[in-house]
This record gives sequence, structure tokens and C-alpha cells, in this order.
Amino acid sequence: MDDNERATPGVDHFDPRRDTQPRSPARRRFLQSAGASGLAMAAAPALSQVSYAGSPDQPQTQTDVPPAEGRQRITLIVNGRRQQLDVTPNVILLDALRHGLGLTGTKKGCDHGQCGACTLLVNGTAINACLSLAVTHDGDAITTVEGLEQNGQPHPIQQAFLEHDAYQCGYCTAGQMMSAVAILNDDAIGTSDAEVREAMSGNICRCGAYKNIVAAIQSARGKLAGDPA
Repeated sequence: MDDNERATPGVDHFDPRRDTQPRSPARRRFLQSAGASGLAMAAAPALSQVSYAGSPDQPQTQTDVPPAEGRQRITLIVNGRRQQLDVTPNVILLDALRHGLGLTGTKKGCDHGQCGACTLLVNGTAINACLSLAVTHDGDAITTVEGLEQNGQPHPIQQAFLEHDAYQCGYCTAGQMMSAVAILNDDAIGTSDAEVREAMSGNICRCGAYKNIVAAIQSARGKLAGDPA
């Protein structure tokens, strides 16, 4: 289920004064309506409990207005820029970035920390953003896939994924690249293909592009080491 479905479920408010449906709807129709309503109710809180409070780097932005009751103001250094969000204690970092800052490159996959689609870097360490509460990251430096490009130039891992066709549907690609960047920055992880596959095991590619992903990582490793080949 994507964010459009979560944000705008196809369910209208029921008003008995304008009800044109039969008094005894079919069981299938009833179950479909009940299921859609339940999904809408479950999705609504996650999308409404985070709001953008401004950027301390922009003097013209009004950031001195206190947060609403039940919310906490946090400051995140996202891709090198300080941002402020007002969040409730249960908002996950993934939703704070996607719905508070509009950084939708980080994907919501399984929502249980099992697929790796939401991987990003917090203070240089790769984490699953769907398992981490936003309020625990006040003051942290966060890098999302949008922050890999520098001065209009793609990061070597982005270029390598393109050159080696290390994706198919592309849904997992952002998380794959962020995990790859963390691996390339970690001297404790070995450089063999087997060690790379082990380190990347938390990122699932349902299209099965694993061989090309490993090839892309090794290619980027060479570029970062100064080997043009």
C-alpha cells in the first residue's frame, strides 16, 4: 500500500440523509466497505501527528511558536540542513521525513524492519527508519538518499547502480544504496563479494538483482579508491 492510498483512502463519510444504497447491502460490499474504513482509521493518525515547524537556518521562518499540546519539537540535521518538526511521541522517523519534510526517496516497505527499503544513515550508521521513533533523534545528523548527490554530481554508488543495472522495479533501491554507502564507509567490513553479500543481507530485492547490486558496490569501491576501472 503506497502513501497515496494511506493519505486518501477511497472512503466517503456516510450520511444517512443522502444514502442511496440498498438497506440490506450484499455481504461482499459490506466487508469491502468495513475493511476500507478500518484501513483509513488506522492510517490517519500516522499522517496527522507530524508537522513542519520550520528551519533554524531561515530567519524568516517562524520557529518560535510553541508546539501543539501533545507534540514535541525536535531538530534534525537532514542532509546537512537543520530542520524542525513537531511530532507526537509515537511518530516513526520514516513518517517524520516523508510526511513532515517531503523526503519521499526513503520508502516504506514492510514497516517491520525486515526488508531494508527504509534504510538511511543516522550519524553515519545505517538504520531502519521504520523501527526508530523520531523523538529519539533530536539533534542527530541524518542522511537520506536525496543527500547522496553533491553539487549536482551523483554519488559513486548512485552512478554504479545505474551502470550495473542494479535495480529493476526500483522500490528497494534507495535502501540498498544507503546500506551500500554505510558498508563502503566501514573499514571493519571485508571487501570480498561474500562479505558484501553478508553485510547487505538486511536489504531484500524482490526482483532478485542481488548479483548486480554486489557488482555495483564493488565498482563504487574502486571509484572511491581512485581506480577508474
